[in-house]
Amino acid sequence: MTEKQKIGEVFTYFSKVGVAGIRITEGTLGVGDTISIEGHTTNFEQKIESMQIERRDIQKAEAGQSVGIKVKERVRPHDVVYKLVG
Repeated sequence: MTEKQKIGEVFTYFSKVGVAGIRITEGTLGVGDTISIEGHTTNFEQKIESMQIERRDIQKAEAGQSVGIKVKERVRPHDVVYKLVG
């Protein structure tokens, strides 16, 4: 069974490039993880293909960091980001 672990929340969305700015509030997030982004009008899952901090590619991020992740759908500030585990 898949479990959802809250990882953080969206703080901005760059519509031209389809990138979500996500503030990691707990746990860790890495390339290859599957996330679920949920909000009032947002609800989708996707695998993280790449992640950046200040335009530099990274493999892993942890609580306290803010990352940019390319997303397949529009997201909005305050949408909650979960990591799917299991």
